[in-house]
Amino acid sequence: MAVTSSFVGAKLDALLVSNAASSSASPAQSFLPCKMLGARSKRLGSLGRNSIIVGCKVAADALIETAKLDSTASASSLSALEQLKASAADRYTKERSSIVVIGLSVHTAPVEMREKLAIPEAEWPRAISELCALNHIEEAAVLSTCNRMEIYVVALSRHRGVKEVTDWMSKASGIPAKEICEHRFLLYDNDATQHIFEVSAGLDSLVLGEGQILAQVKQVVKVGQGVDGFGRNISGLFKHAITVGKRVRTETNIAAGAVSVSSAAVELAFMKLPESCHSTARMVVIGAGKMGKLVIKHLAAKGCTKMVVVNRSEARVTAIQEEIKDIEITYKPLSEYLKCASEADVIFTSTSSDTPLFVKENAADFPPASSEVGGFRLFVDISVPRNVGACINDLEGTRVYNVDDLKEVVAANKEDRLRKAMEAQAIITEESKQFEAWRDSLETVPTIKKLRAYAERIRGAELDKCLSKIGDDIQKKTRKAVDDLSRGIVNKLLHGPMQHLRCDGSDSRSLNETLENMHALNRMFSLETEISVLEQKVRAKVEQTQKSD
Repeated sequence: MAVTSSFVGAKLDALLVSNAASSSASPAQSFLPCKMLGARSKRLGSLGRNSIIVGCKVAADALIETAKLDSTASASSLSALEQLKASAADRYTKERSSIVVIGLSVHTAPVEMREKLAIPEAEWPRAISELCALNHIEEAAVLSTCNRMEIYVVALSRHRGVKEVTDWMSKASGIPAKEICEHRFLLYDNDATQHIFEVSAGLDSLVLGEGQILAQVKQVVKVGQGVDGFGRNISGLFKHAITVGKRVRTETNIAAGAVSVSSAAVELAFMKLPESCHSTARMVVIGAGKMGKLVIKHLAAKGCTKMVVVNRSEARVTAIQEEIKDIEITYKPLSEYLKCASEADVIFTSTSSDTPLFVKENAADFPPASSEVGGFRLFVDISVPRNVGACINDLEGTRVYNVDDLKEVVAANKEDRLRKAMEAQAIITEESKQFEAWRDSLETVPTIKKLRAYAERIRGAELDKCLSKIGDDIQKKTRKAVDDLSRGIVNKLLHGPMQHLRCDGSDSRSLNETLENMHALNRMFSLETEISVLEQKVRAKVEQTQKSD
């Protein structure tokens, strides 16, 4: 955990004041025996007086020794103070800002928790702004889907940043931080990079290779454009993740035969229906967005010839009807969703509603399910937050399935899934190294800027001296030639040092070698600052927070 020098200094200064106060009381206590011996001298005569002199001398010697010890202790304390202050000031210099992902997914947390943490796409910019207002968070992005809720940040301090984000998630969702910690996963830097690349490639999806997640990663970049806090590191990470997702799907056959959440939902429904009624079961799809449209397409692929689609607007359903002309699609407004559901055998829900559409109270009066479909009405809910309350399961003749139940569908062909994943993993490893090399190259940017500014100051000063000696009657052409000459000399001299500050994977130079070169140049040209860049950022954020309060 990084500690600022001001904080450490204040703490130790207080301790030193306390020690000094204790030391100031010591002389008075040291003289006390001498006073007491003086009082006794009146009764002890000359012998007593000799004893008094000896006693006072001993007390004085003890006082001198005590003073020496106090002085040594004080010097030692001051030395320790300075050392700790120096180490604290240097802590942020040594600690590089980290890319951190704090997430909960279908693999780690139940849908009941994920739906409370889910953030609608329209709220992503607000969430980014709030996250970046935290003291140790510099950049942020939100990836919230039906299977995951992940927050990516650039943290100025790992531990403080994770705590701040977790507390923010707790406040936003109403879930105790302790409970979030039990289900969250934390990944840092290389591991965080590897994770988002795997997510974009479809390796971390419930359905291996599904394509919808890549579209969702693209949407993160689209929404983040122009939002303060969606900075260079996070933006670069997600853009690279898109490249990885495309490359994996192009160079491997991971997408061949892959299913989406929507197709898995259709597959699950057909697994639960008697085979005899696959073509005759009455289907209702509530919600005609991206996932709803995919459900309709997969139902058509399964041989379903007619269905009812419930949606807020008719225009979107009409567009689907024009695209999929081989099936009979009947549009119904959202106000009729209960009536439509009561007449259906299978109900698919995929709306963005924050509250359940179906609860025990409004579904209790539905007529019994047809015996042709096994006597059960099926609700397949692929929305997060859920559109169908779990309490519906308590109703007789009703079964409810949500996104967590899709694991049953995707468990098949495990060996084939693993083989495809290994092919993709090689690409991800290669791309991760490239991204880390790019990010490492950013470490030297401040030094490059400072070195160029330093050289430019010298060039400008020497050029002015030269031109003043020549006089005011110098021709513009000559002045430009002298200026170009000075710039050319500076650029030639800087070319070598600048080459040795590069670490972008284009040569064999290691990061350690590049950083050693950077520190050497900082020392040679006195480019270091008294306070590190990271600590400056933290202090600025703290001051900004204090002003707003």
